Amino acid sequence: MNELKPKIHDEVNDLDYVLVGDYYIPAIELPEGDDRLIGKWGRMHRAYLEETNPLLLNHLILTGRLHTYLADLDGQAKERCQVLVQQIAATEGVTEDLKRRSQWEWVRAMNSIVDRAEESIKRELIYT
Repeated sequence: MNELKPKIHDEVNDLDYVLVGDYYIPAIELPEGDDRLIGKWGRMHRAYLEETNPLLLNHLILTGRLHTYLADLDGQAKERCQVLVQQIAATEGVTEDLKRRSQWEWVRAMNSIVDRAEESIKRELIYT
């Protein structure tokens, strides 16, 4: 019987495989130096990919780009959400003056604005 090599490279998918027992397992590692956290938005998008596009999810995992992809998306979503909240608050006149006059009214208005901004982020970035 032929001796199995301890490590092989597949040219088709450009992956290295390591022999573990009788099986070849893909040698996958996180990209070096990418220690960013995957927040709320990144986790939501990963769950969306698991349900709707498992092929893309598997491709990102096997090529070692999933962490970077989700961390980038999370950062974009956070920035977009902050911008939307500021824009909507300015448009609707929810200011620091309102906060001084009526804190409950300001909290109610800001909660509504944040909810609408998050729904917009879900439609634009997460569930696409």
